[in-house]
Amino acid sequence: MTFNDIFKSSFLENITSVSILDMVLALILAFGIGMFIFLVYKKTYQGVMYSSSFGTTLVALTMITTVVILAVISNVVLSLGMVGALSIVRFRTAIKEPLDIAFLFWAIAVGIVLAAGMIPLAVIGSVIIGAILLVFVNRKSHCNPYIVILSCRDAAAEKRAKDFLEKQVQKCVVKSKTAQKGMIELNLEIRMKNENTDFINVLSEMDGMSSAVLVSYNGEYMG
Repeated sequence: MTFNDIFKSSFLENITSVSILDMVLALILAFGIGMFIFLVYKKTYQGVMYSSSFGTTLVALTMITTVVILAVISNVVLSLGMVGALSIVRFRTAIKEPLDIAFLFWAIAVGIVLAAGMIPLAVIGSVIIGAILLVFVNRKSHCNPYIVILSCRDAAAEKRAKDFLEKQVQKCVVKSKTAQKGMIELNLEIRMKNENTDFINVLSEMDGMSSAVLVSYNGEYMG
């Protein structure tokens, strides 16, 4: 008895065809939801340089995943072959933004769910996920942390600048301090009360101040 004889009736011939209508409908929905994911990504992006190619990748990834899963569910033997083939694929593109991983997984998950025929889950789930991301990521910008870099000529100017800054913002914490002869540099993390940044102009014009710089801060980079 050969290997083919053992699995002939129950395994190797377990093939189900996917109708043209199902394939077209799945791909159209995958494209539509992929575009929705792309738009949410575009609205919620907070990195330094926006990449339109990554947004296009999200749409393509949704459709490609749908095609792969449609092939897998139609042929058990083909599914094993795909598992083996995909297991040797290595992607070396660095993901710099943690939120990008969520978008990639979202696109893949939608492709899988659509190919499995669970259209309401894919549509309703995507709408809910998109709404949550829009609400939490696009919160008011003044609630985000900022870094203020102050260059003071002496300790008296440092004290005046800190006292003034603490009155203008919700939170002010010294992150680092560098003291040199005739120069004191402070890095302070602040949370602003509103989006008004005029206090930086006032700081730069105070006696004993060389410069005052305000930059956004996300814990990894300044920009």
